[in-house]
Amino acid sequence: MNWETYHPAKKIVLVIGGIILGVGVAILVGFIIMWLWNGLMPKLFNLPMITYWQGIGLGLLGRLLFGGVGGGNSKDSSSKRKGKQRISHCEDAYETDWEKYDKWWEKEGKRSYDEFNTETEVVEAEEVTSET
Repeated sequence: MNWETYHPAKKIVLVIGGIILGVGVAILVGFIIMWLWNGLMPKLFNLPMITYWQGIGLGLLGRLLFGGVGGGNSKDSSSKRKGKQRISHCEDAYETDWEKYDKWWEKEGKRSYDEFNTETEVVEAEEVTSET
């Protein structure tokens, strides 16, 4: 469904739910960072324990240093369009390959497989009789 087709009350519920979920995740991440730091760093490296807010700060610092900022929409729309064209071309080639395979299978593949399968059954039968 498209955002514009939602009823206004549903939009409000979704926005409030998203805010609550985002705040909950932020609180949880802060406690996880604090718990991990306080469980590992003082024992391993003799560093001091940290508070919840210091855990949040470490998370933000790590995000800035290693994860960047923003939603990751740094590519322009023309490069996205080119990527979609490449994918479309690959799908066309993939379908063409399967069409070729289907023609080959009808022409000689099924016959070759049936010959191989009967030869395998004969060899297996001979092995069983030679064992007894």
